[in-house]
Amino acid sequence: MTTTAAVPAQAATTDAMVRVEGVSRTYGSGENAVHALRDVSFTIAPGELVALVGRSGSGKTTLLNCVGGLDRPDAGRVVVDGREVSSLGESGLVELRRDVVSYVFQTFGLVPVLSAAENVGVPLRLRKLPAPVREERVRLLLDLVGLGDHTNQRPGEMSGGQQQRVAIARALANSPRLLIADEPTGQLDTATGQAVMALLRAVVEAEGMTAIISTHDPLMMSLSDRVLHLADGRLVDA
Repeated sequence: MTTTAAVPAQAATTDAMVRVEGVSRTYGSGENAVHALRDVSFTIAPGELVALVGRSGSGKTTLLNCVGGLDRPDAGRVVVDGREVSSLGESGLVELRRDVVSYVFQTFGLVPVLSAAENVGVPLRLRKLPAPVREERVRLLLDLVGLGDHTNQRPGEMSGGQQQRVAIARALANSPRLLIADEPTGQLDTATGQAVMALLRAVVEAEGMTAIISTHDPLMMSLSDRVLHLADGRLVDA
C-alpha cells in the first residue's frame, strides 16, 4: 500500500509518542465520586498500534480523552509527541488537535449535506491549503479507504461501514502523528466492523502513524502490536 504524504508530517520523535504517568481522574465527590482512572501509567512507541480493552465503565473513554486533550486528569501527566497535554492552554490544545492528534468515534460525525470528498476535505480547508493540494490529498485518502468511486455521495446515501471509512479518511487528512479511535466499530455489524478494523491496521502502517484504539473485539486485539487492559480505572494484566 502506498504512503500518501501531501501534507507534511512533523519530524518523528525518538522518545515515546505517548507517555501517561500516574494519571487519575475522578468525577464528583464524596459518596457520589466516580473514580474513572486510578494511577494509570504506560508508554506507546512511535508507529505502534495499541488496543485498549475493558468492560463498559472501565475508564477507556476517559483515558482516551485525557490522552487527546479532551479532558484533564486530576493527578499525573500526559505527554504526546513531546507536548505535556495535561498542562496545555486552550491555544495549545487547538494546535495539538489540528497538527498532531486525530479522532475516530463510534458516531461517524459527518456533515450530512457534504459529499464524502467534502467531508474529508474539511480539515484541509481549515488549514487553508491550496485547492489542487487539497483535492489530491482527498482523492488519495478516499482511494486508501476503498471509496474512490463514492466521492460525490453524501452520508445518507452510504452504509454505516462506508460512513466510518469516510470518517477515517477525514481523520487522516492532516497526516496526524497519533490516531485515537474510541470503539470505532461499535455501530457496525460484525463483518463490516472486522473490515473497518483491518482497514485501521492498514492505514496506520500506510500513513506511518501511532494509534490507540479502544475495542471489545478480539480481531482488533489480534491486529494490534500490544493490548492494554483496563478494569475499574486501573491497568491490569490480561
